[in-house]
This record gives sequence, structure tokens and C-alpha cells, in this order.
Amino acid sequence: MTGINKNILRSVLVLSYIAIIALVLFGIGSLYSYLNTGADRSTMLHTEIKKIDQYLPKLEWAPLNNEGRPMDAQTLNALQNDYLDAWYVKHVAYKTNTLAGIEDYYTENARKNITAFVAQNKLNHIAIEGTTLEHHLSLDFFSEDGQLAVVTDKNVIEFKRVFENYTLQLETKEQSTYKLIFLLEDGFWRIRHMIKEKSKDYKNKFAHASTEVSKVKGINYYPQASPWDMYGDKFDAAIITKDFKIIKEAGLNSIRIFIPYEDFGKANVKPEKLTKLKTVLNLAEAEKLKVVATLFDFYGDYTVLNWTLNQHHAETIVSALKDHSALLAWDIKNEPNLDFESRHKDLVIAWLDNMIDLVKSTDPKHPVTIGWSNAESATILKDKLDFISFHYYEDLDDLEATYKHLKSEVTNKTIAITEFGLSSYKGFWNPFGNNEDDQSDYHKKAQGIFSENDINFMSWTLYDFTEIPKEVVGRLPWRKQAQEHFGFIDQNGETKPAFKYISKK
Repeated sequence: MTGINKNILRSVLVLSYIAIIALVLFGIGSLYSYLNTGADRSTMLHTEIKKIDQYLPKLEWAPLNNEGRPMDAQTLNALQNDYLDAWYVKHVAYKTNTLAGIEDYYTENARKNITAFVAQNKLNHIAIEGTTLEHHLSLDFFSEDGQLAVVTDKNVIEFKRVFENYTLQLETKEQSTYKLIFLLEDGFWRIRHMIKEKSKDYKNKFAHASTEVSKVKGINYYPQASPWDMYGDKFDAAIITKDFKIIKEAGLNSIRIFIPYEDFGKANVKPEKLTKLKTVLNLAEAEKLKVVATLFDFYGDYTVLNWTLNQHHAETIVSALKDHSALLAWDIKNEPNLDFESRHKDLVIAWLDNMIDLVKSTDPKHPVTIGWSNAESATILKDKLDFISFHYYEDLDDLEATYKHLKSEVTNKTIAITEFGLSSYKGFWNPFGNNEDDQSDYHKKAQGIFSENDINFMSWTLYDFTEIPKEVVGRLPWRKQAQEHFGFIDQNGETKPAFKYISKK
């Protein structure tokens, strides 16, 4: 028995020794793997998102005719990505007065100025919200050892908002030229020197569209089964074709549609959504209907650092549709003045101003407008817009005076009322509301005013709806019920009395 116990003890000791050795080897292997794994740059930047959701200013390179060694496309792309990330982390640093990520994209020498600037701003309670919108790069020199590059960045468009104690002190848009020296260190193209050679106030030389808007008799359109989700799973070209035939036969010549920012993929526009959008325009063209395309639906974040993402989204859509013969005009955003209080009026207007420039530079042919929620806001940016549009849900007795007053302030441009209407809901949640006969009288009177004053119009909307997303009017049942009954065709597909006044006869 003694011998057996000794053998058992010896076996336990051997197995324990083997287990300990295995654990040690596993630990060494894990440590080696960790030390040889490169850090994830998105984690370093505390973003953990793809670049396409981070920073996308317009960027172009001049032909590579640099001195020194030729640069291949992969290296050029790495240099470009690190350069844009350098701008991004600097913008974040100046906005938050922190230095996260700076050491990854600037050498020790270059960090001194940034560190001192951030420290001074923090001391004086100053913060800078900024972004760059365009870069025009040329590679001047690339060293034979592949470790140093010299770049010129011309006509960089920069937008900045300077705050002191959370109060806006300055808003500026500049056009600058930079000279840059990059060093390749630990796989990063870090900025060694960044010198601003010249700078001036940016003045965009925008031109008015080459086509005009006139004689608009239209309607805002959503399919009845999928309002505010026109390009989703219920998308049906046959249904849209039927609706467009109804619209055309009713005597209308145009529709206004909406392109939701997030649903379309934000900065990275989804090809399948764009295909459906093009299909809508094709179907409209088949019925000889013109289309006002409203951008940025359901979008309300005007943060400066997101402007490049907004630009990328808009440029993709405008570029895809600008040559379509059904396109009538671009509406930058639906009722942005409703965001003035919550998002700050000056910021919203600055965003709109920049987006007008972007759309016009991408499509100089088609007119650009903004669908203001009321006539009071309709003179904002009037000199840059090609025609003026506003929405009217107030008393019709005041419409003519409102229109004539706006016309006296905007004497040289077409004015269109691109939303108006009356709900026919009268029920439990609004016992004193309007019925279908009231709605019919409303549209009869509206068409009389339009005819007498030669007013361009687009009504709200073709159908009554059965489901209204909470994002549209909130959760309150009396608001949702009212919104469901603005249509000329009821929920059962029958025309309402107002249908006979859907257009001027």
C-alpha cells in the first residue's frame, strides 16, 4: 500500500508541475500577443466608430509631381487619413480644452503650441467649435527613406465659433493655405510643422440657379400605407404609380417629397435607398410631375463638428439626382426655424447657409429653397435662396395680407406656399374640430385666394393616414388624430368633399 501511495503522490506532483508550466506558457503567450498587437486608433480617439461617421470634409489631391521618392496610393491614403484625424482631434481639443488623441497625430514639438493654446483657453473659459469643409492638397516632397513628407493644403475652408463663458463671441468662415511637414513614427504620419501661410475671410461667390420655379400647383406626398417611411420595406412602385396618376389627373403638376437623413444612412448613403428615390423620380417623370426634394428630414443636430458628415450626405444625394429631368428644386430642410429655440438660432442659420453653398456648388442648375414653418421666418437667407417658400396653417382670412407683406420684402423672387391644409378630424379628442365639409370649404376658399393672387402652392396632403410616427407630432392622441385627417382621400380610399378643390380649376 505504501508503494501505491507513493506512486499516486508522484503522479499528482507531476500533473501539478505540468499544469503550472502550461499556465506560465499561456501567460507568456498572452503577454507577447498583447505587446505585439497594434492599438485600435478609433479607441485611441475615444470614438470607436468608423471614419465615415467621424470626419469627412471635401478633399482633393493635385497630381503627384513631387520631388524625391514616388508615393504609392496606399501610403498616400494613410497620410490623408492621419491628416484628417489630426484635424479632427485638434477640433475636439479646442472645443473641450482636453488633449485626448493629440500625441498620436502631432510630434512632441508640434504639440507644444496646441498644449499651450488649450491651457490658455481653459484658463480664460474660452472654447472653439470648428471644422474644416474643404481641402486641396499637393504633395511637394517625399523622402527617399519614406519617413518624411511635405504637403501644401490650399484654400482650406474653415468655420469657427468662439465662446467665452458659454456665450458666443465670434463666428467666422475663413479660407487659408497651410504648409505641413509629416514624420512617420510608429506607423503614424504625425504633423511635425503646420504653418498657416495666408488666410482671408471666405466669401462664397454663389450663383442663382439657371432654371426657375413658376406656376407650381402641387401636393406633399407620402404613400398611404407608409407615411414618413416612404423608402422602407413597404415601398411599392405600383402603388406610387397609381397615386401619381391620381395627382396628375386632379390637375396638379408637382409633388414635394422628403429624404430622411438617418434612414438614408447619414453620411454613408445606402445605395438601396438611393435606388428607391430614383425610382420615385422616374415614376413622377412618367406622369409629367415635377419633384421638390426636401433634404435632411428628421434631422436636428447642427453641431459644427458634424457638418462634414452632413455635407457628404447631401453631396451624394444631390450628385445622384441633379441631372434627373423630373427634379424641380431642392428644399434644404423642412421647417428648420422650429429648431431655433432648442438648437440656437444663429447655429441653425449658419448650418443652413453652409448647406446652401454645398448644394449650389454641386448642382448649379436647380433652384434652392427652405421650407420655413411660417412667413415671418421666410426672409432669412432670402438673398441666397432662388425662391422663397413657407407653410401656412393659420386663419385664411389673414393669408392674402401675409402673402402681400412678404412679397413687398421679397420683390424679385418667386414665393410658394409649400404646405397648407386643414384636418377634418372631429371626434372624442377634439369635439369642436372641423369636419369634412369644413375642410372642403377651407380648400375652396384657399384656391380662390391662390387664383386671385397668382400664388404657387403645394397642399398637405393626398391621404388620410392610419398611423403617425411619434417623431412627427409626439404621443398626444389629440395631435396624432388631427394629423391623420389632413388628406383629400380618406382611410378607406374614398375621395373627401375637399378633393374637388385640390387644384385651381
